[in-house]
Amino acid sequence: MKHQDLGVLTGPVLLFGGPYSNLQAFEGLMAAAQRLGIPARQMICTGDVVAYCGDPSATVDAVRQAGIALIAGNCEKQLAAHALDCGCGFDAGTTCDLLSAGWYSVANVQVSQSQRDWMGDAPDIIGFTHSGQRFAVIHGGVTDIARFIWPTSAGHVFEGEWNAVEAVIGAVDGIVAGHSGIPFTRNCAKGRWINAGVIGMPPHDGGQQTRFAVLDQGQVTFHTLDYDVGSAVHAMEQAGLTQGYHTALQSGYWPSEDVLPPALRRSALASG
Repeated sequence: MKHQDLGVLTGPVLLFGGPYSNLQAFEGLMAAAQRLGIPARQMICTGDVVAYCGDPSATVDAVRQAGIALIAGNCEKQLAAHALDCGCGFDAGTTCDLLSAGWYSVANVQVSQSQRDWMGDAPDIIGFTHSGQRFAVIHGGVTDIARFIWPTSAGHVFEGEWNAVEAVIGAVDGIVAGHSGIPFTRNCAKGRWINAGVIGMPPHDGGQQTRFAVLDQGQVTFHTLDYDVGSAVHAMEQAGLTQGYHTALQSGYWPSEDVLPPALRRSALASG
């Protein structure tokens, strides 16, 4: 696995995932970072720059030009390899699996060879030290880049992935991950598992705001992100991406819950 060590980072570090071809969300994130006084060199993306939304090429250019450290997500891996699908890890035949074919085909046409080469150069793991603690940044998992790890996942899932990370880069005090789209922290035997969430799609909570995280003085805080949702929806409609994810930007709910564990579905959240 390709490992990039960023060394010691001082001051707040902004952690985010899944721009998902949502150019407006990324522009909103950069504006939020400026308000927080966090420069691009203190920002790390957990991957999947390209996915559901309508501006794949422009979003890649924006992230690339900003100079933000990037982990290779499954979408980067697949596009770099000229693969025919996103490799998202959806079960075959599920709604999420079927819907992914639409947006991936649009992205596969728009993304240039230069952009694919940039994606192919992205590391699998980023390491850095902050406030005396060592962190690793991954996409989904090390054993499976597209592994969905949820706040409700069993303890052995976190333990297994933690061991896999440390087998590659040595002992760490915290792991930052993405892919699942749900922001959370989980205290594990060896430290904190932090999912920074994604900025390109709301976390299935009924709101339009998306999420990012800030690591500062050893503490993690989650922040809501406001952006121009209307323009993002329009871009999807212009690209012909009207299979359901465009309405998710407005409703705050994913077009299918079949990827989610039962405890994170609307019926369970409502009853809780």
